[in-house]
Amino acid sequence: MNPKFLECWRLKKEFRTDKGPFVAVRDFSLNVAEGEFVSIIGHSGCGKSTVLSMIAGLHSLNGGGMILDSREVTGAGPDRAVVFQSPNLLPWLSALDNVTLGIEQVRPNSTYDERAEIANRWLTCVGLGRATHKKPSELSQGMQQRVGIARAFALEPKMLLLDEPFGMLDSLTRIELQDILLDVWSSNRITALMVTHDVDEAVTLSDRIVMMTNGPAATIGHILEIPFLRPRERASIMEKSEYMDYRDEVLSFLDHPEEKMPQLAAAMA
Repeated sequence: MNPKFLECWRLKKEFRTDKGPFVAVRDFSLNVAEGEFVSIIGHSGCGKSTVLSMIAGLHSLNGGGMILDSREVTGAGPDRAVVFQSPNLLPWLSALDNVTLGIEQVRPNSTYDERAEIANRWLTCVGLGRATHKKPSELSQGMQQRVGIARAFALEPKMLLLDEPFGMLDSLTRIELQDILLDVWSSNRITALMVTHDVDEAVTLSDRIVMMTNGPAATIGHILEIPFLRPRERASIMEKSEYMDYRDEVLSFLDHPEEKMPQLAAAMA
């Protein structure tokens, strides 16, 4: 396993505003191992999604660089599949065709039947095997997000990027989809990086949790290892005393980042 499957060093993102340049993220350096599931957590507006967008190639860099599987990242590409908070399905296409459309981009020489077979397999994996013919308007919000997850996995990317994928869902649906994601991801262990604001979600899904400081010029403040064995079951890990310890450590950082970063506290004094 490559311990530096994704290498990010000193990433910087600056936006132009009416009041002058605004540095959203600065000196963000992180290595992600092949097959690892890493979550980025922090307060709203700290630059979590900006980091993910830079890695996805959707935002240009103002500093630093990235390497994915020994190749420099210079823009968007099919080697990174993104699951957004909203699945953005094409409303005139069925669930099946929304997934096959993505497959066509990475397998241009495949037949429709070949693409449909792949799409069916992944839609079945996320529990939509009997709803492949339905259009988005016939699906609940949670079911639409399942289509988005199936579409991402069907691309067979080198890396899965998830930008608060369950943030718009009610708590019960969110837990259900977290478990589905965990099951599907465990079957192939695609290297994954997820942005979330949900502490329990991060502890349940992740191998490591990256905690970001508050912006502007946000960066990594602390990284927490989550050594629960895989495959994981929510009920079994939540019974462990360590679960609450990890949860409390994340909450403690979010409430008092200066305690983990004395140098940050000194700079703010």
